Amino acid sequence: MQSNRLSKEEYRKQKDLDAARKAGTAPAEVDDEGNEINPHTPQFMLNAPWYVDTGKVSLKHQRAPEKRKGTKFGADDNYWYARGQRAGPAATKYRKGACENCGAISHKTRDCVERPRKKGAKWSGKNIQADEIIQNPDLDWDEKRDRWNGYDPREHDKVIEEYEKIEEARRANKATELDKQGPTTTSEAKKLARVSDDEDDEDDGDKYADQADMPGQHVNTKTRTTIRNLRIREDTAKYLMNLDTESAYYDPKTRSMRDNPLKDRPSEDAPFPGDNFVRYSGDTPDMAKVQLFAWQAADRGTDVHLQANPTQVAILHKEYEGKKDKVRETTHKNILEKYGGEEHLDAPPKELLLAQTENYVEYSRTGRVIKGQEKSKARSKYEEDVFTNNHTSVWGSYWLDGKWGYGCCRSFVHNSYCTGAAGIEAHKASEEFLRGKLTA
Repeated sequence: MQSNRLSKEEYRKQKDLDAARKAGTAPAEVDDEGNEINPHTPQFMLNAPWYVDTGKVSLKHQRAPEKRKGTKFGADDNYWYARGQRAGPAATKYRKGACENCGAISHKTRDCVERPRKKGAKWSGKNIQADEIIQNPDLDWDEKRDRWNGYDPREHDKVIEEYEKIEEARRANKATELDKQGPTTTSEAKKLARVSDDEDDEDDGDKYADQADMPGQHVNTKTRTTIRNLRIREDTAKYLMNLDTESAYYDPKTRSMRDNPLKDRPSEDAPFPGDNFVRYSGDTPDMAKVQLFAWQAADRGTDVHLQANPTQVAILHKEYEGKKDKVRETTHKNILEKYGGEEHLDAPPKELLLAQTENYVEYSRTGRVIKGQEKSKARSKYEEDVFTNNHTSVWGSYWLDGKWGYGCCRSFVHNSYCTGAAGIEAHKASEEFLRGKLTA
């Protein structure tokens, strides 16, 4: 760094030369190509970045790089470098400096991608691989990022040939079917062949249409219509089944109603028994038990998986259930034989003895009751149905002329003592007195 710095005398001479060039008394500086450089060009434009700096003053780094005209590889190279190709036949003897594993001289042993041999080609002298063709592509920025660079369009001919063979086999199969039908004339056979080809094309289109269903919709190939997997607008929405605010809860975000909105109807007759009806009906509970068994068995070290081998899991679960029942019965019998007390098992149920029940209640993660008991009504944080001062109704049960009062005595004074029917009569008398006084 210190050697590149100019001394004070050299720096002064450089400044004087720059001033003379700007004044026109000294010739302008010349770059590598013989072009004169304007002395008034700013220094930040003259200084080249470190990765293209040649140590000489030039404005070449300010110009766009010249692109190569045409491709580097010709028609003989298929307009691309020989990537992964071998150069001619392989050698018959090991050559000094070649790969010790495969015997190719185009790479070293540490760069070999062949399978490591127990006895390499250097010592065995057998199965020596051919040398790779190594070229320096020297691709520019665009060639490196061209996704079709080096693609041979003739490779697509193989795909076309394969589809033509499939089409030919399909036509031969259709011709065989027509022969089995036995048409009467040649013209009739030709007509049937044309019709069958058209029908096959439609069938193929229908087949691919079924496979290409978009999420949320289904293409009905019979009616040529698209069926949305959402509810039909003529159907009644879940939240309109029962308009009672105390009925089943409807979650608008997930559009789910887990409980049955019509409690008075059985689930079999209800138009919508709730989303949880599917979870607790059919084979769904059994499937959940088998899945839980597979998870627990996998945690204990057993190599089982419900999706990979469902038959094995089903057999193991069936054996487990049978053994579990036998173990439970054996344990039950052993305990009774050891401690006794079999007579206490014939006692009446707890509901009759203690007048108590243990109803099963299932809650969600948010604490909402899913299954087991009816939902409790929402109550406020204030005391409800509490009557004070001999009142039989709460404050606010009576309203007249913008004032609230008690409905039992029609008193507008809060926390006043209830006067009952006498208070109502007194209230009517005072109203009549005031009305007569105003008319007089």
